[in-house]
Amino acid sequence: MLHKISAADEYERIISLENLLAAWKEFKRGKTRKQDVQEFDAALEENLFEIRDALKRKTYHPAPYVSFFVSDPKRRSIHKACVRDRVVHQALFCVLYSVFNKTFIHDSYSCRLGKGTHRGVRQLARYLRAVSGNHSRTAYALKCDIRKFFENIDHGLLVGLIEKRVCDVGTRWLIREIIDSFSMSKGSPSSKVGLPLGNVTSQLFSNIYLNEFDQWAKHTLKAHHYLRYCVDFLGYVALPHVTMLRASTKNRMFRKLQEKKKLVQNGTITEESFNHSRQSYLGVLAHANAQKLREQAKAL
Repeated sequence: MLHKISAADEYERIISLENLLAAWKEFKRGKTRKQDVQEFDAALEENLFEIRDALKRKTYHPAPYVSFFVSDPKRRSIHKACVRDRVVHQALFCVLYSVFNKTFIHDSYSCRLGKGTHRGVRQLARYLRAVSGNHSRTAYALKCDIRKFFENIDHGLLVGLIEKRVCDVGTRWLIREIIDSFSMSKGSPSSKVGLPLGNVTSQLFSNIYLNEFDQWAKHTLKAHHYLRYCVDFLGYVALPHVTMLRASTKNRMFRKLQEKKKLVQNGTITEESFNHSRQSYLGVLAHANAQKLREQAKAL
């Protein structure tokens, strides 16, 4: 059964001031110290009305992305949209998420509310116990990755999957504007590929795209013990009776904490900012058998 978005007033709901304001509040969480966010906030009412007017008239076009690289853990190219566009992304996400989330399999854990790393780890442990007879016999797992996944998402295929459930003309127009604002390939719109890492819409669109594979794995291959997560799988190693933090995850965590500690010492960031980062990592460690690592992190 298809879960479709009704065409009636759907676009108006996306571009309403109420939805745009809610999108702004969600987007700015944890970003209030950033200069571009502060500048947008200083003229918030004017900016939101300007966004709504451009969307209503369909004169809205996304601005160029700012590109940079991160190494977390491997080198990745990130493309950052401007604040205005990220508010639009969030406004669209707020409406689309609830519709498409219903169509995803239970064991898709990436970028979904109420899912995430820790639930995925617990489910993996349950599956391992089930398959191994509570660790009494040898069990095998196949771990796979999709090479350069975000870089190769086909725009035409993605739009087709979305439009199976989105009927509203205005909503379809906005989705196409966002998807086609970025491409790893040159040529006609029909040959465009790639989504920018970092967009909240990219997270949703990638799940819509891979849901086809998930459904095939579950219903055609009959893979009963199947889980999917994005990037390094969950960051943990699940062993019989114990869950360990992956060595690369541990090393990256302590390297970043050491780097931030130096920034506190030279006055670049505050002690509060460092403590916030440390608490985040302690939260990661709380889901593993890692008492010594927690003590080491607290001692920094």
